[in-house]
Amino acid sequence: MAPLKADADPVTPVAGTAVAIIPAPAHLQVRAGEAATLGPRTIIKTHPLDDEARRVGSQFAEFLRTATGYRIPVGVASEGDDHESLESGGAKGAIVELSTRGGDALGEEGYTLNVKKNRILIKAHTAEGLFRGVTTLRQLLPRQIESAKRAEGPWTIPAVRISDAPRYEYRGAMLDVARRFFEVADVKRFIDYMAMYKLNALHMHLTDDQGWRLTVDGRPALTQVGASTQSGWKPGTGGPWYYTKAQYREIVEYAAARFVDVIPEIDGPGHATAAKASLPEVNCGGQAPPPYFGFDVGLPPVCLSPEARPAVKAYLTDVLREAAQQSSADIVHIGGDEVPSTTTEQMDWYVRTAGEVVTAQHKRVMGWHQIGAGTLPPGSLLQWWGDRGDQASIGTGQETGAVRDLRAGVAQGARVIASPADRAYLDMKYDSTNPYGLSWAGLVNLRRAYEWDPVSATSSTDGTHRIVSEEQVAGVEAPLWTDRAYRGSNSLPTSLNQFVPPSVYTDFMTYPRLPAIAEVGWSSAEARSYDEFQRRVVTHGQRWDVQGIGYYRAPDVPWAAVS
Repeated sequence: MAPLKADADPVTPVAGTAVAIIPAPAHLQVRAGEAATLGPRTIIKTHPLDDEARRVGSQFAEFLRTATGYRIPVGVASEGDDHESLESGGAKGAIVELSTRGGDALGEEGYTLNVKKNRILIKAHTAEGLFRGVTTLRQLLPRQIESAKRAEGPWTIPAVRISDAPRYEYRGAMLDVARRFFEVADVKRFIDYMAMYKLNALHMHLTDDQGWRLTVDGRPALTQVGASTQSGWKPGTGGPWYYTKAQYREIVEYAAARFVDVIPEIDGPGHATAAKASLPEVNCGGQAPPPYFGFDVGLPPVCLSPEARPAVKAYLTDVLREAAQQSSADIVHIGGDEVPSTTTEQMDWYVRTAGEVVTAQHKRVMGWHQIGAGTLPPGSLLQWWGDRGDQASIGTGQETGAVRDLRAGVAQGARVIASPADRAYLDMKYDSTNPYGLSWAGLVNLRRAYEWDPVSATSSTDGTHRIVSEEQVAGVEAPLWTDRAYRGSNSLPTSLNQFVPPSVYTDFMTYPRLPAIAEVGWSSAEARSYDEFQRRVVTHGQRWDVQGIGYYRAPDVPWAAVS
């Protein structure tokens, strides 16, 4: 959706004010002297027939009660309520009014937010849009609102007028739970991080060479054998590491309550050793290899010979159907990356077969850009992870294979999710001193994570040759790979003691870069400025301190500017 147009006063510059909203809204006006304050008599009001607004309001009230200690009931606004009655709370507390009766021009996620004296009004066309508006209101409150226990106010909200909507409909993050398993609580924590910055798609990398994490009825060996390893952890050192159906459903429902869809990935035909170790029939010769817990990529794929294809098709039917039925999104990710040993015909067979299974479940296909070399069903999405070397080849006579695959997929009508490795990969080190992660795509500091655009990331470096237009970009995604989630990641680990808890790795690698990439996906290019973003992210660092997030205090950010 295009950003909303201003319908009233021009935007007031916010530099130097206390307003620090991430992602930057489409239009923001700050008024002087008309702030609102939450108090003991604050109430959240909704229309009597607006059940969706009441649901969003109840969730927000529960969040507010923790730090404020106020009751904050959720009640019904009368048709006769007027501004005067709503503002009469005075020092007793502002009234928060929520409505999904905004015009359809707001779209699925757009909203308006107005704060004037003791009236706070948020309007949207959907519950999702209302949730995005409430998320903005949360950021307007003092940082102590993030406290997990009772905190001191005052709970003052600056007087603002905001109209907002996202640039792209898909704004995601990926968790690699195959290389390093995340318990349900850690996944929920990551979902909270996403929702705080208006991301709406959790891509779960559920399978790889090092592990299988999804329960599949009729294929118990996948979790009995495939879940016995993770990167650096051989069978017998822990586990099994996988999600029961009840646990996975818990994740999906938790995400849905925060308007985040869960997109499952079943990687193939490569990155499939966990499946091969579990199911002899998907191997050439019918002999299963031992479970793999190393760190290499480019291992042999599932067998794609004519003799093995019936067994591989049966496997794909079972696992992709299960993934589709257990997840909330209308998308299933089929992988497709790093399969150097396959022929063009073999890759096409795999992509077509996987695509047929996914579309039979009434879902869309998503895959890494390499699936563009195969035959894609309508509505497919290509996840572009090419780096600056690929970009430099665009429009030359020596375009890389990645660029050729992207072109082939776009020519079939696929849209693009931009995840350039040298900008959006959260496992890349910020600088050479970092204890975790890799640097094969380069070092990615906060400025590099922020200063890029999805269209230019798939264009030549001088901008003269474009592969995709604005309309062909579906959105952005920030993948967090976990194969080097241990201290001393410049070399392979020699002890399990080097591995840190997933939450420690996630906090360090995600913050402050995830908010930067979230702004790339939400805010228009014209609304973005790194200097202005840096001012806001410094303020958000204080919120992360209150939340107990172990973020990286990047040396290129003046954190000391905030006391």
